[in-house]
Amino acid sequence: MSGPRTASGLRTASRLRTASGSRTFRVGKRVSFRYRGRSVLVSLLLTAAVLLVGAFTLTAGDLGLTWRELFGLAVSPPEGSASFVLERLRGPRFLTAVGAGIAFGVAGSLFQTVTRNPLGSPEVVGLTSGAAAGAAATTLWPGYVPVPIAAILGGAIAVGLVWVSTGRGFARPGKLIVAGIGVSAVATALTSLAMTTVGEQQAQTLAFYLNGSLASRSWSHVATLGVALVLVLPAAAALQRQLNVVSLGDDMAEALGVRVARTRTIAILLAVVMAAVAVSVCGPVAFVALVAPQIALRLLGVSSPGVVAPALVGALVLTLSDFTVQQIDIGAALPVGIFTAALGSLYLGYLLFGEARKGVL
Repeated sequence: MSGPRTASGLRTASRLRTASGSRTFRVGKRVSFRYRGRSVLVSLLLTAAVLLVGAFTLTAGDLGLTWRELFGLAVSPPEGSASFVLERLRGPRFLTAVGAGIAFGVAGSLFQTVTRNPLGSPEVVGLTSGAAAGAAATTLWPGYVPVPIAAILGGAIAVGLVWVSTGRGFARPGKLIVAGIGVSAVATALTSLAMTTVGEQQAQTLAFYLNGSLASRSWSHVATLGVALVLVLPAAAALQRQLNVVSLGDDMAEALGVRVARTRTIAILLAVVMAAVAVSVCGPVAFVALVAPQIALRLLGVSSPGVVAPALVGALVLTLSDFTVQQIDIGAALPVGIFTAALGSLYLGYLLFGEARKGVL
């Protein structure tokens, strides 16, 4: 029985590889990897777009650098007001947006790939709410657990509760959404408890953070994201081949020799770390993890978005959203999470409508 299944799986995988138009790049006899021309082009264009947003972020407004000062950074360090803008005001904020966008994009891609569910994002399964509750808990017991660790623990507990309460893991979108709403409600209640317990100043700071904000970011936030990305991204990239096979279905993946349960567990753990670290730095910025993999899928024209394209799309979405809120003059600073929530809620409605038409919900 396993023989025909394995042969069929190999033929299917072979057809998929051929249809994808992938090529192999080799370094010596032992190192090689496959790539697609379209994927490389999309990645380059997304990288250029992120850099362009960064240039406008640094130059826009009365306090922005001039274009001459911006190009001059390539040959000499900034001085005076240019140094303040680059090193204190906007530089850390932009790099935090890039890092958090990458983390959210990778987390969303991992979730959606292993669940084969376009709704399987950290927001929907309660991960970001749980991570926010964990981070908020540090205001009740300061000094015991670092904020990033508390966020990771809170996110992991939330995902575990959703996994158990659905009865079938993340297989059914309808149950997934209901369970995610329930866990998010509990996490939000715990966060509200923290807000009513702390002082007024801390409560205001916490409320701003819970909306998802990139204001007043520092190099310590950039460093936190950088360490997490350096540790997790190589592991996620190394898992990519197995994830591509898992996207074909559990039976097919098992026939091709992939340990589905192990792969899914590792991917979810990596996603929890990525999303939780991003939440610990900039709060639960809504829906970036949901839309980034879906946009990447449509740009690449493949069945599995991988890691690179969703990471770059996440960075572009978050940096562009933050640039937009910086330019909106409403008399007060607008948290970027409110802007992404407005856009993401429309996209979530579109996904729900599509899933309902398929009879999946």
